Amino acid sequence: MEKQQQWSSKIGFILSSAGAAIGLGAIWKFPYVTGQSGGGAFLLLFILFTMLIGLPMLISEFIIGRGSGREAVSAYKKLAPDSFWTVTGKLGVAGCFLLLSFYSVVGGWVLIYTVRSLYGGVIDGGDPGALFGAVTTNAGLTIGGHALFMLLNIIVIAAGIQNGIERASKYMMPSLFLFFIILVIRSLTLDGALEGVAFFLQPDFSKINGEAVLYALGHSFFSLAVGFSCMVTYSSYLGKDVSIPSSAGSVAIMNIFVSILAGLAIFPAVFAFGLEPAEGPGLLFVVLPAVFSQMPFGELFLFMFLLLFLFATLTSSFSLLEIITAAFTKGKESSRKKTALISGIVVFLAGIPAALSFSVLADISYFGRSIFDMTDYLVSNILLPLGNLLIALFIAWRMDKSLVQEQFELSAGNLGAAYTFWLPLMRWLVPITIAVVFAYTISQL
Repeated sequence: MEKQQQWSSKIGFILSSAGAAIGLGAIWKFPYVTGQSGGGAFLLLFILFTMLIGLPMLISEFIIGRGSGREAVSAYKKLAPDSFWTVTGKLGVAGCFLLLSFYSVVGGWVLIYTVRSLYGGVIDGGDPGALFGAVTTNAGLTIGGHALFMLLNIIVIAAGIQNGIERASKYMMPSLFLFFIILVIRSLTLDGALEGVAFFLQPDFSKINGEAVLYALGHSFFSLAVGFSCMVTYSSYLGKDVSIPSSAGSVAIMNIFVSILAGLAIFPAVFAFGLEPAEGPGLLFVVLPAVFSQMPFGELFLFMFLLLFLFATLTSSFSLLEIITAAFTKGKESSRKKTALISGIVVFLAGIPAALSFSVLADISYFGRSIFDMTDYLVSNILLPLGNLLIALFIAWRMDKSLVQEQFELSAGNLGAAYTFWLPLMRWLVPITIAVVFAYTISQL
């Protein structure tokens, strides 16, 4: 039997897990959803949900992964053989497949913008809104970006855990933090920046409604990459000398930190130039180019921002393709390269309708949403909370409690005592909160 790969170090695992968590959610979704949902009030909700719901869920996936030593699908088969619970892993793989199919389209846009910014093709490209429209409605260009983004993922996943995901994350994640800090410093030194800081950090609870609460909870899942068993697969490569509570806490704190950095990089600049903070998904591709165009050395700072966004998008997408690849290799590393290639090609083909939903397929809609938006809604608001609910119920009520406690306390030191606090959260608060919000989502369909 082939020996399963493992992370070479604790820091490699943490950086790779943080890379999986920090992506579109932290840098793209978080700023514009915050802008639409009351600024600081939404930030407080997001931090609360991350620590009370997202973090316990992340610990749960780590426990399932290391406790079984298997990838997502096989993990539930081993821990609960011949039972309904095996559908949890299959749902995770299906969810990752759908998520990556449209995630890769956005990754393609980021690639296109990053390349254009190298020769001044973003800021000098005229009206940012018109440029974004020209990029997204160009079928050949968007499919090309989508294909190149998937190719980068295939190359890294085919290289394996240590030589692929871990090596890429060790370079990309520190670079991401460095670029972010530089951008935050530049943004905070602009005239009028404090108004943006106040908007971001000062709560406006009048903007908080059921939808904002739903977004905050959903974002705490989306930004920690929990619910689709990605972290089950990642932690299946984890050694016994690593503390699960400590590692999960590090990932959650890094994610909150990056989300705050994103807000401090974006909102002060947006307010400094009198632009709209609640722009929506176009915030990254429309508002920010307009902001950077008014700064000295704006093209350089825009390139840095796009590059860090590309790094975050890639490290996050690695986990999505890894769970799909691992589900079919089932520990047989000799078939990894072939499986990664085939999986990547199939995801690419599945993502073509989303890539074309702004051009030749723009007239096709479901429930008033484009193919791209409908896929996003299905993944973020239906499959993701459903996956989290199943995982919460599984670890709290079905998985062997002695194994759960053993994995929680293994190499955890004093943090092992937190088990008595974590378990009641997973049994009651986490599943009830998820169920209530999920029911609200269904009622809004």
